[in-house]
Amino acid sequence: MQANLCESWRIGPVGIPSRLVLAPMAGVSVQAFRRQGRRFGAGLVCSEMVSCAGLHHRNERSLGYLRIAGDERPLAVQIFGSDPELMADAATMVERAGADIVDINFGCPVRKVTKTGAGATLLGDPELACRIVDAVASAVDVPVTVKMRRGLEDGSRACLDVGPRLVEAGAQSLTLHPRSARQMYTGSADHTLTAELVERVDVPVVASGDIAGHAQARAVLEQTGCAAVMVGRAAQGNPWAIEEIAAELILFARDAARELGEHRAGGFLKKFYGWYLGHGRFPKPFVQELVRLGSTEEVVTRLLAAAPRAAEIVEGLEAETAASDEVTLELPISVYGGG
Repeated sequence: MQANLCESWRIGPVGIPSRLVLAPMAGVSVQAFRRQGRRFGAGLVCSEMVSCAGLHHRNERSLGYLRIAGDERPLAVQIFGSDPELMADAATMVERAGADIVDINFGCPVRKVTKTGAGATLLGDPELACRIVDAVASAVDVPVTVKMRRGLEDGSRACLDVGPRLVEAGAQSLTLHPRSARQMYTGSADHTLTAELVERVDVPVVASGDIAGHAQARAVLEQTGCAAVMVGRAAQGNPWAIEEIAAELILFARDAARELGEHRAGGFLKKFYGWYLGHGRFPKPFVQELVRLGSTEEVVTRLLAAAPRAAEIVEGLEAETAASDEVTLELPISVYGGG
């Protein structure tokens, strides 16, 4: 029987309306991107990873990751670090901010993260990894989940030993990206490991890695028995119809400008122009022209000139958003360290 991507599932008490999860991606998964993911069928969206040290020191950018809108929920906020106490404190802040799930990163292979003892490094120290999960799970009432890699080295099967121990420590779901930390994003994700992990734990397993379309998503669901699939880099641009592409980019750009401010959004959005409009969908000179424009509204004007019917689509999308529960949940004063 073919897997149903629209089927609902649960992580503890949190109901998730589809079996597609939008991955946490550094420099990408801002609120505007997450809200877009929900509009296009993601049942669960995730923030980019947040440093527990950044939250502890009340870093402005780190605190900004805790802004949550009603129309992006259910939402997991992902934290990383190697100190159980600081991770527990960060999880408490995440819960107060309104996140539905606290996700712990044991998978990031990037040097600036692993050199601190965080991310994928913790797969080499299962005792510390379990203490972190236990501390976080004890500190919050929302479900705690873990995203991990297969292990540090090529061919490692560490995830199959560490995974069940993390569940015993309090993880209510595991996400497995079955590449090694050494592989980074090269080679292929070995989802035979995902299937083995599903057999070894009694919590939902999410499969991550090489999910580039509906065919792969259904195949991985069917072959592994996992609860859901996580889409990452493939979500950075999709082959929608021209007007739909332009309309979504307009809405996304406006959301990003409201969230990040015009100056920061201008630089942030430049990478998305190629993701949305490249691959032959729009002429390359047109994409290059957008990159050179000085404001998001100049980009909007140029997109509407290229795809006039996009205006009608944008109007409909904005009306839907206005009608939804989109009230931004402000951070409690106590999160910032106030009274």
